[in-house]
Amino acid sequence: MIDKRVKNAEEAIKDIQNGMTIMLGGFGLCGIPENCIAELVKKNVKDLTCISNNAGVDDFGLGLLLQKRQIKKMISSYVGENAEFERQMLSGELEVELTPQGTLAEKCRAAQAGIPAFYTPAGYGTEVAEGKEVKDFDGKPHILEHAYKAEFSIVKAWKGDYAGNLIFKGTARNFNLPMAGAAKITIAEVEELLEPGQLDPNEIHIPGIMVQRIFQGEKYEKRIEQRTVRKKVD
Repeated sequence: MIDKRVKNAEEAIKDIQNGMTIMLGGFGLCGIPENCIAELVKKNVKDLTCISNNAGVDDFGLGLLLQKRQIKKMISSYVGENAEFERQMLSGELEVELTPQGTLAEKCRAAQAGIPAFYTPAGYGTEVAEGKEVKDFDGKPHILEHAYKAEFSIVKAWKGDYAGNLIFKGTARNFNLPMAGAAKITIAEVEELLEPGQLDPNEIHIPGIMVQRIFQGEKYEKRIEQRTVRKKVD
């Protein structure tokens, strides 16, 4: 059994360098790799291309990297919760590639499965389709989308073992699931790291063969992106 444990986030991201492309799992602030993001901020790696469903909020998640101008290009689906992202995009400081959410997920999953490209109707007739090959299937136009290429994929799981097997909790499966194994190196940070054999094999979402590095994270804030409560009734 290959032991894929590394000591901490610092060791896990040690060879992420300026100008690299990285995938980061999570949806909103749910299931994001908080420890690795914090370490990337600390390391001050620059000119990153980040593939993520969204860009965090101003003072949390990928918003921390945006604050320090560490991201050169953002490939995302939803970016409406980050004022600094908006400012950088409108000023031309940040290159942005907006992608339909299903297409973004499938481009990750295709990379995970070793599929170089696929056709989808999503985005046809919009700016998303500009410059892309179009073919008709059953009388309906589809555009050609290519799988993502990234040096690193960073995901966050609920439980894992040191062989790299992962279990995600609830909706934290979101983009963590298709991003695991979708890059040359996958880093997994987990809330609970166990010995091989302690995970129920019927509950494993990602097999260890897709993960190269794993560590137990700490101090997860698990912030709520938007909280709505009822007004107090006297």
